Amino acid sequence: MASQSNAGPHLRDILRSLAFYFAFYGGSVLLVIAALVAMPLGRDRYKDVVRTWSTWHRTCARVLLGITVETGNFTPRSGVLYAIKHESFFEAIDLPHMHPLPVVFAKEQLLRIPLWGAIGMRYGLIAVDRARGASALRTMLAEARRWTADGRPLIIFPEGTRVPHGTRPALQAGFAGLYKMLGLPVVPVAVDSGPLYHRLWKCSGTIRYRFGAEIPPGLPREDIEARIHAAINALNP
Repeated sequence: MASQSNAGPHLRDILRSLAFYFAFYGGSVLLVIAALVAMPLGRDRYKDVVRTWSTWHRTCARVLLGITVETGNFTPRSGVLYAIKHESFFEAIDLPHMHPLPVVFAKEQLLRIPLWGAIGMRYGLIAVDRARGASALRTMLAEARRWTADGRPLIIFPEGTRVPHGTRPALQAGFAGLYKMLGLPVVPVAVDSGPLYHRLWKCSGTIRYRFGAEIPPGLPREDIEARIHAAINALNP
């Protein structure tokens, strides 16, 4: 993995990043339109567009930014809750590429984005509105159960937002509540995308995912939070 430099960005990184922004976001506009057109045509066609968007992002990162991805022996699974470290938009955009039809807990503000928000809700994003407290938790739980009935995996960023690489903030309080009420095993996932991707001028290198041992349902809050916190920070210095 490349590290950030205090000397400022290299010209190569600037040019690569500009090419990436043009290709990925330009392609995203076309794919959003394609997704809107596909919506009335059935879920199979629509989900293919979403997966294509995520795969396009991975391809642009590899070809234009020089970013490769290391996932170990990862095999996608259903019937589990993935709890993922969140350092940049990379892992969020990468989800449909890695998982079959993932259902993602996402900040409510993201679903307000014109067109994109409508696509996200149709696909399976679950809005996280912390201002509504217990009412929001009940809504999230109902939606999660509805989606998992179709055999889809659930994905949550338990820290609640993107955090700088090397930091270890406490988990959001709602995570333990969802874990308890869903009754699903949890797979913790560490990722170190921040130094390469969470910056204006992105760097080449390798982004690593580390999938921790599955944690069974039913643990006390203190235990599940401690185990998840340790596992998702496995790639922190």
